[in-house]
Amino acid sequence: MAIVGAAVAPQTAAASERVIEILADKDSRYKIAGEPTPEISMRAGEHVTFRITARKGKTWNRDGSIHGFTLLNAKTRIQVPGWDFLLRPGEQELSLTAPEAGEYEVVCTVICTEDHEGMHMKVVVLP
Repeated sequence: MAIVGAAVAPQTAAASERVIEILADKDSRYKIAGEPTPEISMRAGEHVTFRITARKGKTWNRDGSIHGFTLLNAKTRIQVPGWDFLLRPGEQELSLTAPEAGEYEVVCTVICTEDHEGMHMKVVVLP
């Protein structure tokens, strides 16, 4: 699990990578501007940069992380290798490669409020 945030210099998105802006909000929800229900679609093997702004909820980890960003296979609930991050307050960028085709779910791994269980987002990876 990697901790990202203000203490780590953000990675710069390559010119050819798509950038997806996400808000990990203080109300224990992932949000994408203009989408009532956040959902991400990408192609298997696509390189994507996630620009995530994290806002502090009611609680946080001792290490200063306030939200998690972990990708699970929707059917097996197995964590996708390389997709497990702890977020600190502020903006951070994650440059990642989409896994194989299928349905996935991003979940928060930090108990951030009493509504923590509702902090998830669907991810669809197309062939």
